[in-house]
Amino acid sequence: MPGGRLTEQERQQIALGLADGLAYAEIARRLDRPTSTITREVMRNGGPTAYRADLAHRATERRAHRRRPAAPRGAGAPEQSPGRDIDAVREYEEGFTTLLMQQGVPKMMARVLTCLFTTDAGSLTASELVQHLQVSPASISKSVAFLEAQGLIRRERDERRRERYFVDDGVWYQSMISAAQSNAQLAATAREGVGILGPGTPAAVRLENVARFLDFVSESILRAADQARDVLYAKPPAASEGAEKAP
Repeated sequence: MPGGRLTEQERQQIALGLADGLAYAEIARRLDRPTSTITREVMRNGGPTAYRADLAHRATERRAHRRRPAAPRGAGAPEQSPGRDIDAVREYEEGFTTLLMQQGVPKMMARVLTCLFTTDAGSLTASELVQHLQVSPASISKSVAFLEAQGLIRRERDERRRERYFVDDGVWYQSMISAAQSNAQLAATAREGVGILGPGTPAAVRLENVARFLDFVSESILRAADQARDVLYAKPPAASEGAEKAP
C-alpha cells in the first residue's frame, strides 16, 4: 500500500467513485489505498453525499499549514498594520478563501480575492500577489482576468505605470446586481419553455413555477441591494459612536 497523504487527483477519484455509488472498499482498491483511509477521508469532509475533492484537499492544506512554522514574509508581501497577529491573519485568509471556494469561486481566484480584501490598501500589483501567494505570474494573470470579467476587481495603472488590482466596497453591490440579472435570465428561459412544452403540461407547470420563483427572488435582491447600498460606504457603528464620545 502506498503511504503519504492523498493527492488532489486521488481525491478527485474518490469523488467520482462516490458519485458512481461505489463502496469505500472498491474506491480503496482502485486507488491501492487502505479502506480505512478512504473512510476517514470521506467522513471528515462532509460524508458521501457532500464530499468535494477541492474542498477536502483545501482542508488538508490548512491543517498542514497550521503545523508548519511561519515562513518569512517576502519583500513584495503586503504590509500588515502594527499589532496584528500574523498567524491569526493567515488563518483568517485561509478560512475566507475556503468560504469563497464553497460559494463556487475557483481556488486560485479565491486566494487572489482574499488577498486583495485583507490588505489595508485595497490594491496590489501582480508582483505583490506573486510574493504573497507564492505562485507563478501566469497564475495571477489568469486569476485577475477571471475576477475582472466577473466584475469583482478592477485594474488601474499607478504612477510607476504598473498595473494595480483593486477591490472596493461597491463590488458587493455589483455582485448582487449580477446575481439578480442571472436569476432574471433563468426566469425568462424557463418561461420560454412553457410555450414550447405546452401550457398545462407537467413540464410547463414546473418551468412556470421556477420562473415565478426566480422573478420574485431577482426583484427582492434588486430592491434590497438598492436599499442597503449606502451601508457599504458607512463607518462601522462602533467607530462612529467612539468618535462622537471623543472630547
